[in-house]
Amino acid sequence: QVQLVESGGGLVQAGGSLRLSCAASGSMFSINDMAWYRQAPGKQREFVATITRGGDTNYADSVKGRFTISRDNAKNTVYLQMNDLESEDTSTYYCNAEIRVRFVTRPYWGQGTQVTVSS
Repeated sequence: QVQLVESGGGLVQAGGSLRLSCAASGSMFSINDMAWYRQAPGKQREFVATITRGGDTNYADSVKGRFTISRDNAKNTVYLQMNDLESEDTSTYYCNAEIRVRFVTRPYWGQGTQVTVSS
């Protein structure tokens, strides 16, 4: 069974940095795009960043220039380096990946990791 497990969340002061990790495990044929989303209390889940298997990236305007997404295909892991954090970045961050298992490709989600930025 495929699982995505996030780590690296925590409490940080405004202007600080955090690095999130998300590792995929289980019986997988391949992993295509990987992404990060976030959801603050009372708000809808929103896109943060995505990266293709080949390394092409895309970011939400709100995080451009501050966040960097990367991945290690050998480790089935995606990272999110978050710099110059703001109070508005406080959310639960979720990892998402398009994973092929046998003949079926579908999105998988992690359980989320909390990021709290104090001002």
